[in-house]
Amino acid sequence: MIRRGVDRIAHSKTKKKRVEKHNRPRERKFGQSLSVCVICGSKRGHISRYGLHVCRRCFREVAEELGFKKYE
Repeated sequence: MIRRGVDRIAHSKTKKKRVEKHNRPRERKFGQSLSVCVICGSKRGHISRYGLHVCRRCFREVAEELGFKKYE
């Protein structure tokens, strides 16, 4: 079994810190990975307008409680 990444570098603390620093995922400032539904955690169909931060499926469930009306 081939061990990769941080597990392979166990003999030196400084080398391990350097590998962890350069190989961790960077912090995102924008994009799909930041817009997450607060109810179900989905990243698709996100509605952030008016500070809602829910996906379209969860919005349909809680829309009336939030005060939205359905036009007919």
